[in-house]
Amino acid sequence: MGREKKIKEKKIPQAAIIRLPIYLRYLNELAQEGINVISSNELAELAGSNGPQLRKDLSYLGEFGTRGVGYDVERLAHYISSFMGLNKEQSVAIIGAGKLGTALCRYKGFAEKGFKICVIFDDDPNKIGKNIDDLLIEDIKNLEKELKEKNVEICIMAVPASQAQNIADKLVLYGINAILNFAPISLKVPENVVTRQIDLSVELQILSFFKVLAQ
Repeated sequence: MGREKKIKEKKIPQAAIIRLPIYLRYLNELAQEGINVISSNELAELAGSNGPQLRKDLSYLGEFGTRGVGYDVERLAHYISSFMGLNKEQSVAIIGAGKLGTALCRYKGFAEKGFKICVIFDDDPNKIGKNIDDLLIEDIKNLEKELKEKNVEICIMAVPASQAQNIADKLVLYGINAILNFAPISLKVPENVVTRQIDLSVELQILSFFKVLAQ
C-alpha cells in the first residue's frame, strides 16, 4: 500500500500534513541539543502552534507520547520522517537554469534534508554543457533519458509560465508524479500527480495584507 493511499484512507487534513515538517524540524534541533523528551505544549510553542492542535495532528499518525511525561524526541522524529518518506535520499531534478534555478541548485538546505539535486536542465545553447558548481547543465532534449538514468523522483520547475504546462506534460509522460512549480500558473495534471505551487508575488501580496491588518 502506497503512502498516498494511506494518507487518503486516514483522511489527514492538508493543513496537518503541512505542519508535520515544521514539527520535524524542531524535533531534529532538539535531538542535536541532546534533549530526549518534550511535552506537546513545549513542542507546539516552538512550532508556532498549540498543544491541542499538535496532539490532533499527531493522532492521525498513531499514538504517541506518555501522559505526564511527553514525547520521545528521536522516536517521534524518526516516525514522522518515515511517514513522510524522508527516511531515504531522494533524487531531484531542476528544470530551468536561470537565476532562480541556479540559486535553487546551489541551496545546501536540500541536501541537509535528504534531497539530492542530481541534474539541471535548460534549452539555452549558451547554458547547456556549462556547470553550476559541480553540476552539468543538461539539454532539455535529453529530459527522459536523464530522468530515468538518475532515478529522479521529484522535479522542481523554475521556468516561464508560457513553458510550464508543456514541460509538466512531459514530466508526467516520463513517470514523474511529484512537481514543485515556481511558475505563476496552475498546472493541469492527472489525479495521481502531486503538485505544489510557489508564487512569490502572491506570497508578498498576502504578506502585505496582513501587514496592513496589523497596523
